[in-house]
Amino acid sequence: MPAQRTIRSYPAPADAGASRDEPQRDWEVVICGDLTDKQPDLIERLVSVPRRSRGTIYFDSCGGSTYTGLALASLIRLRGLRAIAVVAGECSSAALFPFAACGQRFVTEYSTLLFHPIRWQSDENVRLEEATEWARHFREMEPALDLLLSQMFDCSLDLLNEWTRPGRFVSGRELVEVGLAQMLNLTGDDLWQQMAR
Repeated sequence: MPAQRTIRSYPAPADAGASRDEPQRDWEVVICGDLTDKQPDLIERLVSVPRRSRGTIYFDSCGGSTYTGLALASLIRLRGLRAIAVVAGECSSAALFPFAACGQRFVTEYSTLLFHPIRWQSDENVRLEEATEWARHFREMEPALDLLLSQMFDCSLDLLNEWTRPGRFVSGRELVEVGLAQMLNLTGDDLWQQMAR
């Protein structure tokens, strides 16, 4: 049985020869599951939408490779995407990077976000020299990425460190209370109106 494709993208038609009189539609991308497993599809989706266009990225991801999360955040910023982030379920670990890179961020009462120090792993047969180099690299990389994440969230490094060490699940409400996201009411009549405010 073929694997189901869980990533959807609806690019705006402006670069595809649409009439100038037609309104440009916003695109939608879903980031779900393990980022490492879906890296090629996710990168393809973010590159396929027009530069400097507007769209929504829905999150339900437990994270994955820090490098994949960093690459997705870089593409959002480098391509000038006016991305609205919505945490539909979970947005944890490496998925926090593309979430933080979005210009507007929305959560629900039930959204969950796990902040923790970056982790590394390698094959079982890794040589001592490689393990030593990985440890050195991550010791340098961790504070740099913590600083980047705090800058993209526009929050203090101290707040981020409170959540990251040793690691903490943060609720959507907590994220809203510190000003890092806006709340969506799932029982409201028109969620799109809530996001358009």
